[in-house]
Amino acid sequence: MEPKVSIIILNWNGWKDTLECVESLYQTDYSNYDVIIVDNYSKDDSINKIKAYCEGKLDVNSQFFCYDEKSKPIKIFEYLQEELKFLTPNKEISHIPSNKKLTIIKNNANYGFAEGNNIGIRYVLKSFSSDYILLLNNDTVVDKKFLNELLKVAKNDEKIGFLGPKTYYYNYNGDKNVINFAGGKLNIKKGKASHLGLKEIDNNQHNEIKKVDYIEGSCLLIKRNVLEEIGLLDLNYFAYWEEIDLCIRGLKEGYISIYVPKSKIWHKVSQSVNNEIKTYYLNRNRIWFMKKYSNRNEYLFFRLYLFMYEFWRELCVYIIYFQDLKKTKCFLKSIKDGFKLKSG
Repeated sequence: MEPKVSIIILNWNGWKDTLECVESLYQTDYSNYDVIIVDNYSKDDSINKIKAYCEGKLDVNSQFFCYDEKSKPIKIFEYLQEELKFLTPNKEISHIPSNKKLTIIKNNANYGFAEGNNIGIRYVLKSFSSDYILLLNNDTVVDKKFLNELLKVAKNDEKIGFLGPKTYYYNYNGDKNVINFAGGKLNIKKGKASHLGLKEIDNNQHNEIKKVDYIEGSCLLIKRNVLEEIGLLDLNYFAYWEEIDLCIRGLKEGYISIYVPKSKIWHKVSQSVNNEIKTYYLNRNRIWFMKKYSNRNEYLFFRLYLFMYEFWRELCVYIIYFQDLKKTKCFLKSIKDGFKLKSG
C-alpha cells in the first residue's frame, strides 16, 4: 500500500494561487494523500472562493494543466482553529478518494509561515495516521509525478528525514525551465543560505540525487517520526529561516536532507509577502539562527563579516540605489532586533 501523505497548504489572501496549486495536486498520479488548507485569517473572501471551487462553480485556469470539471464536487471538512483540540480521528474522511476531499482549517489570526503550518501539522499528527507530512506553498504548481519521485527516494534510508524537488520559477521572463532551487547550501560562518542552481537554465546539470544542507520550505516532505522526535517549526521565526532551522535541528539528530531532481514543481516565489516584511524577517531571523546554531568562533566571524562589510553594503543599497526609506528602516530594525532579542 502507498504511504499516506498529508499535504499542508498555508493560505493568506491568495485564493487564486491556492486553487491552482490544489487543482495541480488533484491531477497527480499519486493516490494516497489528504490536502489540508490552513487559512491564516484571510480577508479576501478566500474561504468562499475555495468552497465555490470545490462545488464546481469556479474554474481554474493554468498554463500547466487543463481544469478537470469531472472531478467536482469535492467534499469539504471545515474546522475553526479552536475546534481542533476537541477533534477525534474522522473515519469518514479515510474512505473518500484523495482527489475528492479537502480539509479547511480557519485560523483566528495570521500566525505566519511557522506557526500557521504548525497548526496544520498538529492537526495531522492527532487526526491522521500519515507516514509523511508535506509542506507546500500555495503559490506552487506540481508535476504529476512529483510525489511519487520523492517517496521512491524517501523509503531508501531511515536516516532521510527531509526531501525536496527541483523547483523552477513559475515564469522567468517567459521561461518555465529556469531553476529556482536544486538543493540548499549553508555557509555557517557568514550566516548565508543559498539555493543551488539559482536562475540557471536547466540543462540537466542538477540531475543527481544528493544530500544537501537543507530543503526549501516551498515544498518540504518530512517523515512523521522525525517531527515526533525533533518537534515542529520554531514559531519565533514567523517567516523565513524556519525550514532551515528544522533541517539543521534534524541533522543534529542524524536525519539528512535529500534533493530529488526527478520531482519537479514550479514556484511563483513570495507572492504573499511585501518587501518590507521580507527584508525584516530575512535579516532578523538569520541572526537568530546564528545565535542558535553557530559555535563561538563561527559566531565571532559572522559578526565581523556582518559589521565590517555586509551591513554597510546593504545600507548603501537601500539608501542610494533603492532610495527607499521604509526598507532602510526595516533593515536597521531587523539588525537591532536580531541581536537584542532572544530566539527560541
